[in-house]
Amino acid sequence: MPPKPLTNPRKNASQERSRATVDALVEATARILVRDGFDKASTNRIAAEAGVSIGSLYQYYPGKEALVAAVIDRHNQDIMQVVRRAFAEVALQPVEKAARRLIAVAIEAHRIDPKLHRVLAEQIPRTGRLENVEAFNREAHALFKSYLESHSDELRVRDPGLAAFVCVTSIEALAHTAVLHNSEKLSDKAAEALIDEAARLVIGYLK
Repeated sequence: MPPKPLTNPRKNASQERSRATVDALVEATARILVRDGFDKASTNRIAAEAGVSIGSLYQYYPGKEALVAAVIDRHNQDIMQVVRRAFAEVALQPVEKAARRLIAVAIEAHRIDPKLHRVLAEQIPRTGRLENVEAFNREAHALFKSYLESHSDELRVRDPGLAAFVCVTSIEALAHTAVLHNSEKLSDKAAEALIDEAARLVIGYLK
């Protein structure tokens, strides 16, 4: 059995110059993944794309799997920041308005870079990042549950934890499947229609 690839960085960048190097490497990895795919990515190509020496790359990352893992982590962090802001924004809004806004944000987050999202979804098992995805889902469920608990007087459902699981899973499945298999549904007009139908689904369930 071949050894499991190393997916953690060798060290963290602490100074501005080293952070710039790491950023360049992660961004170059993302571009190559979208353009050429995982199999054609290599540390030499990534270093050249980033304008960084191969020695500098190996100072921070043991191999391309670690760089792909870094891209996955950054992509998930970017999406989670959008999600957190959305929940803060809708905290006091009624269910109908909040649900539509949260669905729109989920779909918009998946539209940020759909080609990259598709590639990363394929690489998550290879890089051992399933645990990070599960943590992302747990936080989304907790945020949705908290919202539902504070608006319980508007709801038909009586178990906010179960309702949060149903809603978040449904919304994520719709957005994720659109990115992976039905990218035409992410165009402006089609995305608006998808938001309308998903909102009808979620609001009908909750109320």
